[in-house]
Amino acid sequence: MDELRLFVFPVVVGAGERLFGETSGEKPFRLAGSRTVGDGLVYVTYEIVSGG
Repeated sequence: MDELRLFVFPVVVGAGERLFGETSGEKPFRLAGSRTVGDGLVYVTYEIVSGG
């Protein structure tokens, strides 16, 4: 994976499942872009930060 794109719906539910389950470590991401779609929906794009 080299890019992660998410639609964020502003809803508070209090509990739920993890999007990616348990992971073996942190992955550094950089916000590449964001935009508001409609009334409060946010579309965000993250890129993986390369190690060197």
